[in-house]
Amino acid sequence: MKKNSVLAFSIALLAAGCNGGGGQAATEETIVPEVKVQTVYKQEVEQLQIYTASIAPYSRNLITTYQATMRIEKILVEVGHYVREGQLLVQMEEANYLQAKMQIENLKVDYNRIEALYQSGGVSKQQLDQLKVQLDVAQESLVNLEKNTYLRSPVNGTVTMRNFDNGDLTGGQPILMVQQLNPLKVSINIQEQYFPLVKAGMTAAIRLESYPDEVFEGKVHLVYPTIDAISHTFSVELLVNNSKMNIRPGMFARVTFNFGAEERVVVPDVAVIRQTGVNDRYVYVLNRDNTVSYVKVELGQRMGSAYEILYGLNDGDKVVTAGMSRLIEGTTVKVVN
Repeated sequence: MKKNSVLAFSIALLAAGCNGGGGQAATEETIVPEVKVQTVYKQEVEQLQIYTASIAPYSRNLITTYQATMRIEKILVEVGHYVREGQLLVQMEEANYLQAKMQIENLKVDYNRIEALYQSGGVSKQQLDQLKVQLDVAQESLVNLEKNTYLRSPVNGTVTMRNFDNGDLTGGQPILMVQQLNPLKVSINIQEQYFPLVKAGMTAAIRLESYPDEVFEGKVHLVYPTIDAISHTFSVELLVNNSKMNIRPGMFARVTFNFGAEERVVVPDVAVIRQTGVNDRYVYVLNRDNTVSYVKVELGQRMGSAYEILYGLNDGDKVVTAGMSRLIEGTTVKVVN
């Protein structure tokens, strides 16, 4: 009876050992994560760079007088009026100008009289020359005073600001502002790596928030010759044709440059992981032994449902596109279709 009990106990232990081993194998099989992978390749990617800016007038001209305080006789234009170069915009009080003009007429009479005396030997050449200098200085002053009494537009443009009314004292402040609105100007800062590629005359696509369905052409007008040592960018000015006068200074613009095509690895966006707390991006790469590596990548531009990779991946790498939630560096995985 005792012998039978020992035998039964041994059989029970053996059965328990077999069942335990089978359960462990099943557990190990279920903890291997299943993933989907995709092989990534290099392809031609257009190097599009987008910059933001605000539309600016080609030029801004303040219409003012040099005198500290002067009374405005009449303002001849209003805000929004289109004006031409040389057009009279503001007439200031004329008293000083008329007085200076009368003084010059008197100087001319004196000069003619002295010149006649000089011809007859009545005065010296020095006296005549002194009066001539006095007359020349007075005439130059009159020209300057005329410019500051009759204020004219220096350019073809549009009146965009008015600070005074007729009869006001200027107090040295600008009376009007005239802006040249065709063409318009856009200023942006471009990364120094593109400095050799940007030349005067190069074109760029400009999109405006106000006209989302239209693309305007900008042409490089000026490339600044220096690089900012802190931002490592250089400044570029583009001109935009505004013959329809539908674009206005201050509008928000996106400027797109095409710097040609480069061969880049392209990955689906679902493969890219953003690490919590930082702005770094990673992907899981499948190794030959069916383990995965957690690889940091630098993203370029987004192209629909894919990203351009600037560095971090090689042509032909296999990246995980599904099943990443259970992975860490070195995890063994099972690839499924």
